[in-house]
Amino acid sequence: MRFRWDWLRPVVTVPFVPTIGPVHPSVLTEDVFADTLTAATTDRFFLRYDKDIRWSESKDETVLIEDIVHRPRMTLIPTLSRRGGGTVKVHAYGATSETALAAFELTQKLCAVQDAGKGRVIHFLGPETLAGQGTRVQLKDFRAARCPAPDGPVRAFGQWSPDVRGTFADFAREMAADGFGFLHEQMRAGRVGPVLVAMVNGRVAGAIGPMEIRPDAIGAAQLMPQYFGVLPAHRGLGLGRLLWRAAMHWGQSNGAAYQLLQTEVGGSSDRLCQSEGLTSLGFVYSQAV
Repeated sequence: MRFRWDWLRPVVTVPFVPTIGPVHPSVLTEDVFADTLTAATTDRFFLRYDKDIRWSESKDETVLIEDIVHRPRMTLIPTLSRRGGGTVKVHAYGATSETALAAFELTQKLCAVQDAGKGRVIHFLGPETLAGQGTRVQLKDFRAARCPAPDGPVRAFGQWSPDVRGTFADFAREMAADGFGFLHEQMRAGRVGPVLVAMVNGRVAGAIGPMEIRPDAIGAAQLMPQYFGVLPAHRGLGLGRLLWRAAMHWGQSNGAAYQLLQTEVGGSSDRLCQSEGLTSLGFVYSQAV
């Protein structure tokens, strides 16, 4: 199976690659899509620049190569995850009703063939779309402007006193739904980079991390996505913005060229990123089948 770039490129409205997620526009080439097919034929499935390689020894989601639909004005790339009851995703590149219908039918078929409990069609909307939905793909370019260190009660976790550090467990339990329980486990095992922490009244009130930089598909230094959250009782006080700016200062100071984020449209992180001047690269939303 080979992708024809003259067929695929015109219908890729958002720089989003199956099993990889968002990529920098400069990385969006035929090669990065081809890499996902190569990975599907290996035992581990991971590509060297896959952000998920930080968290496990093998990748759960893989491309179903034999079921790809690829022709002018339409490309459908299905993936399968065996986690839970199994999930089929069909990434639908091509903004036509024919594409949407074909993606829906392919998802139904593959759920039956693969005995998957869930099926989703992944749709894409370009950055010019006024009524975006789902998640917004955003770009922070560290070469565009200086990111100064913010003033406020934000430091790396290890720079706080033992008493403050000891309250992170309570913070992680309250914010477990945002992934901080998992992050705390990784921190205690020494498996992740620095975590930036905001303190209020001697206790952890917010955090962002881990702060890690990895090369992308062409070797550019990318600041990896972080867990980011503030306790409900301390929201609306500007701690989120302080944490965000501290993270951007860390990324720029440590040589990152850019960061990519996915934020829920209309959510607090989305509003923050938009107000901080990030570039919108488009929208990704899923439809249950």
